[in-house]
Amino acid sequence: MTLGLGLVTGCAPSLPPPVASVPPPPATRTHEPPASVTVVKTETPPPPVVEEPPPPAKPAVMALSGGTDSPIDRALATGDHALDAGDLVAALRAYEAARVLAPHAAAPLVGLGRVRVTKTDLPLDYAAGKGNADVLAAKAMLKRAVTIDPGFAPGQVELGRVFLLLGDADGAMDSLHRAVALAPGEAEAHSVLGVAFLATGHADDAVRELRAAATLDPGSAERHGNLGTACLMNGKVADAVHEYELEVRISGNDARAHSDLGAALLAGAAGDADLTRAIAELTRALALDPSRATFHSNLGYALQLKGSLPEAIAEYRRALAKDPHLASAWINLATALAKDPKTRAEARSALGEARKIDPTDPRVKANEEELDALEHGRIAP
Repeated sequence: MTLGLGLVTGCAPSLPPPVASVPPPPATRTHEPPASVTVVKTETPPPPVVEEPPPPAKPAVMALSGGTDSPIDRALATGDHALDAGDLVAALRAYEAARVLAPHAAAPLVGLGRVRVTKTDLPLDYAAGKGNADVLAAKAMLKRAVTIDPGFAPGQVELGRVFLLLGDADGAMDSLHRAVALAPGEAEAHSVLGVAFLATGHADDAVRELRAAATLDPGSAERHGNLGTACLMNGKVADAVHEYELEVRISGNDARAHSDLGAALLAGAAGDADLTRAIAELTRALALDPSRATFHSNLGYALQLKGSLPEAIAEYRRALAKDPHLASAWINLATALAKDPKTRAEARSALGEARKIDPTDPRVKANEEELDALEHGRIAP
């Protein structure tokens, strides 16, 4: 079966150019050559190009302090540093101290709102925090902050993030456009706006903003990964591969980065070389994190494209053992099982499981129709 294979997303360095051979230096002479003879000095080859390491990533959160040595700025900087390090307790304590020092300032409220949102551990997906009490509390704090100081860019960024989590697209876009206008040199402002565009179906705009973020913060693996995902969703597969390569280069032991690169290579596979590289990246992702069901399913997809059906089926079963609600794995398993008349009944059962998970998934109906055609001999497996 060819329909409905599901791939879930979240390059090796080129060989150095050949070095031209250098003629040997002339033999040592005991006397000067005749005047009519010209001695040509041989040029030494240029030194090999050494690839510069990426610069360090900038802090993931926009600074709330004004950069002075005042007590409030010291407290805000302490909170930012703690939040960037994932220490929510220390961040909360520092932002609360800043609020005591400046109860009518916007920055401490923004910090406290950040902590509220971060503690939910929600993905920055559209409407992922709808109805969440902490997100709603953060919204109230952040709205107060931007009322106090509408020109405080971090407040607009965090409010836009909250609107996105609550499913308010208009509110998110308004705040995030304001943030970018106020702080055009801040990678995080462009990044959150890009994610908002991506979440609301504006892929071209998302690529533009996420590219700006990656350009402003080229040492951030996450920003290159986000840009790669936007490019992939926008059909720019070669650009996606490039960005995921940068993500892998910066964070070589990040399983998700290897998985994303493997998925992009599969999406644009133009031959055996791409497929071989994709399998290598997906295998590396699983070696780093064997617990992820999507990693097993994606590797199964690659193995199925290679024609290794038994290995592909085994990976799909491993994926479903870890997450029986992964619809794409059920669909992929069905496409592999349908190749053999002896396992077509099991293929139909797998499609039934996928239908239970999402009755509206068009891939299920398409594969069921193709399975009918296979069973009635209307098409070849």
